[in-house]
Amino acid sequence: MRESRFIRIPFWLTFAFLYLPIVVVVVISFNDSSNLFVWKGFTLDWYGVLFSDQTILQGLVNTLIVATGSTAIACVLGTLLAVGIQRHTRGGLIRAFALAPALLPDLLLGIGILSVFSLLGFTLGLYSVLLSHAAFSIAFVTAIVLARLSQLDPSLEEASRDLGAGPVRTFTRVTLPQLAPGIVAGALLSFTLSIDEFVIAFFTSAPTTPTLPIVIYSMVRFGVTPEINALATVLLFVSVVAVLGAQRLTRVTEAL
Repeated sequence: MRESRFIRIPFWLTFAFLYLPIVVVVVISFNDSSNLFVWKGFTLDWYGVLFSDQTILQGLVNTLIVATGSTAIACVLGTLLAVGIQRHTRGGLIRAFALAPALLPDLLLGIGILSVFSLLGFTLGLYSVLLSHAAFSIAFVTAIVLARLSQLDPSLEEASRDLGAGPVRTFTRVTLPQLAPGIVAGALLSFTLSIDEFVIAFFTSAPTTPTLPIVIYSMVRFGVTPEINALATVLLFVSVVAVLGAQRLTRVTEAL
């Protein structure tokens, strides 16, 4: 019993290290004081200030546009890329190149994408950030779908082909439904990464169309304000809802 209790100490210390800062941010967002270290009571005023700040709201809208668009592109191309790698390639070289954007430093990827945009004369804005986020999100979707593909039973596709279904019909009716949990997981990861991605967006966005992380960075350079804590709490709530929704959708899809 003593040994078992001793083993639990690192476990709870790790959880405290991971989640205590998040709890502090949530609690402070309801503090009726502009001083983060002095508790004066419970209030929702900072959320009112947050939703009345046009700069933050515009940054949030820009971020949602970028995250939604890049996730859609990443899911389509990442799924097709995973299927192509699994079915039509041998060895690990092409797979390594496909997954490389997920492993490269954001700084290197941002500079590289900016160089390509400059070479092509592409105007920076929301579309440039969207394409940039899709470029690295494809790698994450590909990795997750590849893992899902390795678990599929190839006899189901063979049975579909034997019964007269063509390649497209087999893919849409047999393969794609089985890949749905992996695609949902990849979409959730891509959307989450795009929402809080800063480095690549910093290199590829225009000053007139900043994403939410860039807006937050411009505000916290002079100190963290209470409305920023309120914004972090809102983003935390949205993330938790998205994770729970994705888990529920994945279970329903697997049951089908």
